Order: sequence, then C-alpha cells, then structure tokens
Amino acid sequence: MNIRGAIFDLDGTILDSMGIWASIASRYLRSLGIQPRADVDDVVKTLSMEDAARYFIREYHVSRSVPEIVREVCGMIETFYRETVLLKPGAAQLLAWLQQKGVQICAATSGDKTLAEAALSRCGVLPYFKRIFTCAEVGHGKEEPIIYETARAFLGTQTAETVVFEDTLYALQTAKAAGFPTAAVADPSSEQDREAIRLCADVYLHTLMDWVRIYG
Repeated sequence: MNIRGAIFDLDGTILDSMGIWASIASRYLRSLGIQPRADVDDVVKTLSMEDAARYFIREYHVSRSVPEIVREVCGMIETFYRETVLLKPGAAQLLAWLQQKGVQICAATSGDKTLAEAALSRCGVLPYFKRIFTCAEVGHGKEEPIIYETARAFLGTQTAETVVFEDTLYALQTAKAAGFPTAAVADPSSEQDREAIRLCADVYLHTLMDWVRIYG
C-alpha cells in the first residue's frame, strides 16, 4: 500500500479509552457510595448527559442538581484523560515507524481537543501529529466524510494515498465510501461489529503493530 498520509481516530484507535465511556455511569454512582444495578451502564449509554443525570436523580435518588451531576461526570472524564488513559498497544511504535517512512500524520476525533492533546502529550506521542481535527471544529460528525477530507487537505496528500485508521464500523464505512484506504483497529467496544468491520476495511489490525508486520 503506497501511503503518504495517515489520519487516526483517537478513542479506541490510538487511546485505550472506550472503557471509561462504557462504565462512566457505574463509576460515578460508586464515587457517591451508591451501588449501581448491573444494567446501569447499558441504560445510560444511549442518553445525553443531562438525561443520564435525571435518571440518576429519579432511580438512585442522587441529591444533586442536573448541572451538578453533569459537571461531576465531566470532571471524572477529564481526570481520566489527563491522568490515567493509556495508548493502545503498538500505538507509539506505529507512529514512530510512519514518521520514519515520511508519512504525514494527523488525528480526526469526535472527542474534546483539549483532553485529546493532554492525553497524547502525557503519553509522549503528541509531536507525531501535525494537527488534531475534531467533529465540533468541522461541524460534521463521522457519518459524513468532511473531517477526513479536511484532514487530508491539510496534509496535502491524495485520497488514495491517505489511510484512515478507525475502530468503529460507521466511521470506516464513511471513510471507505469517500475513497480512503481504511485500516480497522480492533477494540472490545466494537466486538459486536467485528465481522462487518473486517469486510469493510482494507486491513484489519488486531494491534497497531500489525500494520508494520504487514507493510514493513
């Protein structure tokens, strides 16, 4: 694969961070000394933060206002990114290898840019990224290819020579439909879509270092 540019998703692709989103409801309740029911994370995962806060008040009798709960949950997430989150296995090695090969690298994330920069900096890989683009910045989610096209234009590479690394099916489908080569990165949060992801992506990576083993 002749690659001159690489666009990386962050959560679940470079950062081993999906677990915080899958368990934030139960973590928050336990931080208050409340033992959550087994289904709380599944119930809350489809809710907005405000609706989740209302759920905590209604079902668990949390004696805080909705804004207070949202602020506290966001604080837990911020602390996780600034102090705890780790890289996915092989991430630092792959980024270094791509840089040595002269590949231009940037990020495309649905997450918060400040927290992404803090996490990548603490993990020692922020300098590899020419820029971090966010869905909020470009005004479109990953159901549309705008963020990938914006990142590619910034790198100055052609679509066919710019690989998109993602862990979710819908994002891979978007990038693939826009003509980008796609690399799927395995993550437990996307396990239910594994076979569809395999069929969609040009290459399926169990770990990021598989890329080096395949193309090195």
